[in-house]
Amino acid sequence: MESPSLGSDLPMMSSNKSQVTDCPEVVIPIQIFLVIGFVSLSENLLVVVAVIHNKNLHSPMYCFICSLAAFNTISSLSKTWENIMLVFRDAGHLNSRGAPELRIDNVMDTLLCMSFVGSIFSFLAIAADRYITIFHALHYHTLMTMRRTAAILTTIWVLCSVSGALMIRFFEAAAVKIFFVVVFFTALLFILLLYVHMFLLARYHASRIAAMPGSAGHNRRSGLKGALTLTILLGVFVVCWAPLSLHLLIIMICPENPYCECYRSLFQLHVVLLMSHAVVDPAIYAYRSAELRNTFRKMFLCSTQAQNFIKDTCECSISNALQRA
Repeated sequence: MESPSLGSDLPMMSSNKSQVTDCPEVVIPIQIFLVIGFVSLSENLLVVVAVIHNKNLHSPMYCFICSLAAFNTISSLSKTWENIMLVFRDAGHLNSRGAPELRIDNVMDTLLCMSFVGSIFSFLAIAADRYITIFHALHYHTLMTMRRTAAILTTIWVLCSVSGALMIRFFEAAAVKIFFVVVFFTALLFILLLYVHMFLLARYHASRIAAMPGSAGHNRRSGLKGALTLTILLGVFVVCWAPLSLHLLIIMICPENPYCECYRSLFQLHVVLLMSHAVVDPAIYAYRSAELRNTFRKMFLCSTQAQNFIKDTCECSISNALQRA
């Protein structure tokens, strides 16, 4: 089954149908992929710029959120660029089986796999940060220094870059497909266990939070709020990525079963869900974080003022030029 790609989008996730099925392939117009790609790219770039711009957001949690937004940006960029190339292919300007085009397609798929693995590790990092915030509030700034945060982020990006390249380089190997599925479900299980432990302890300490003196009680309350934000983010991630992971699992388990082929016929819809993940996440950040909302507001205000200044300057220059003439 072909996916919306220049060559064979994420070849390890799609394959030609080998069994006749009554389920027609669901085809999504390329314009939808382009719109989702441009919107998600703009939103996540805005989050990255906001975190860098506002010094109040220079904390470990927002650094991890910025990393997650950066991985979403890479995912959006890869899919948008790939769909732009599809437009040129349909217009006859590109050869979908040409060596340069296939190399570019492999790069785009590598970036997409890297963003998938990176999103998982970013969620793990945020979950660990929330755990420390809630249950080790007094030692949080000692445990989660910016130097350690930078080391964690560097490790995540290096590991994800290597993993993404290897997953595409050896996509035909069954071990790669198994790795993809195992990473997804193992990470979800680990985060779920961490959450169960976190909220059970949170219930135990709930009656004590109000009595905590000073910043410790505040840190725990803010940590619980951050944990709730992570819960929402994780839920969206599962909804958007699970169908594609199940698609890959089905390829390994029942590649020729007609019922499985019916599910695989929804591949393009799964890709739409995957891309939508990068659209929804920034909205969750803005909704859950007052500081981030204020930063967005200031950025838009500065942008509007700059546009008005440029407009007034141009009008003044034109007026002076006409008067001199």
